Amino acid sequence: MSSNTSNKPLASISLDLDNKWAYLKTAGNPKWESFPSYLNLCVPRFLDFFDKFNIKSTIFIVGQDAVLEKNHDAIRSIAEAGHEIGNHSFHHEPWLHLYTTAQLEKELKDTESSIETITGQKPIGFRGPGFSLSNEVLRTLMRRGYVYDCSTFPTYLGPLARLYYFFRSSLSNEEKEDRKELFGRARDGFQTNEAYQWTWRGRRLIEVPVTTMPFLKSPIHGSYILYLGKFSTTLAKMYFWTALKLCKLMQIEPSLLLHPLDFMGQEDDDDLAFFPAMDQPAQKKIDLLSDCMEMLVSNFEVVNMKEHVRRADEYLLPVRSINKAPEGLDEELVRAR
Repeated sequence: MSSNTSNKPLASISLDLDNKWAYLKTAGNPKWESFPSYLNLCVPRFLDFFDKFNIKSTIFIVGQDAVLEKNHDAIRSIAEAGHEIGNHSFHHEPWLHLYTTAQLEKELKDTESSIETITGQKPIGFRGPGFSLSNEVLRTLMRRGYVYDCSTFPTYLGPLARLYYFFRSSLSNEEKEDRKELFGRARDGFQTNEAYQWTWRGRRLIEVPVTTMPFLKSPIHGSYILYLGKFSTTLAKMYFWTALKLCKLMQIEPSLLLHPLDFMGQEDDDDLAFFPAMDQPAQKKIDLLSDCMEMLVSNFEVVNMKEHVRRADEYLLPVRSINKAPEGLDEELVRAR
C-alpha cells in the first residue's frame, strides 16, 4: 500500500507498557493499590530485544506510572533508546466508554503531562486499555490534536478472552459489569485490518487496527503466540508464519502488538500466574518471540506507529464519520473519493 525505500512491504510494532498494578487492578486484586512495578525488570529486556533486531517501536505508557519516581529511569530509558512514546491512559481502566467527556479530557491531559515531563515527547498516538474505545474517546482525541489511534482489535474472540480472564480472576459482579467490554465484542471481527480515518466536524484521526489473522480474524499478537507456544512452539511459529504470508497476499500492512509479560516468566512473578503463558520460563518465551521477529523483519520493513501512520496517510484512506448520536449508533463507513 505505502511507498518505501525498501523492497519489503511495511509493518509496525508497538508495546503496551501495562505494569503489574494494572493487571492486578483489572483482575480485581487489591494488591494493585500500592502500585507494584516490574518496569525495572522488563524494560531492559524488551529494549535489548528491539535493539537486537534494530527496531524502533512505539511504547504506549500509562500516566500513573509516569508520575511515580520509581519508574522514571525505566521510562526515560525508552525515549533515550529512540522509541516513540504513546498515551495508554492514566488509570488504565478498560471501561473508558463509561467516562464522561470531562473525565476523558483529564485522563488524556494528565498522561500527556506526566509523559512529556520525563521523556520530552508529547504523545500523538493513543491506545485504550483493553482496546477500550467509544465515539467520545475519539472526539476527545481529535479535540486534543492526536494524529492516530490504534485501539481497535478486529477479532471474533474478544468475548472468549474476556470469559477466560474472568474465570482466572476474583472479580465481583459489579467489577465484571465495568469490564463487560474488555477485549471487545464478537462483532468486532467484522471490522477491517486496514488503516482508515475517523472524521468529525472537520477533524480527522487515523486508525491503525491491531492486526489479526486475515480471514479467520484470530489474534496474532505476542501474548497469543506465546499461549500457543505452551502446547507447541512449532505450531506457534507456523501459525505466525501463515499470518504473515496472508498479510502479504492480501496487501495488509500488519501492526503487531507486544506486552511486558511477553518478556517475563514464571520465575519472575507469582502474582501474575493467571495471565496466559506466565507458567512458562522467560527465556523460552523470548526465544519464541525472537524466532517470530526474525520472520517479521525478513519479510517486512518494520517501523514504529508514527511512521506507519505517516506512510498510510499518503493514500486516500477509507473514512468513518462520527456524527452526533450516542456511542454505537452513529458510525457510517464511506469510501474516500
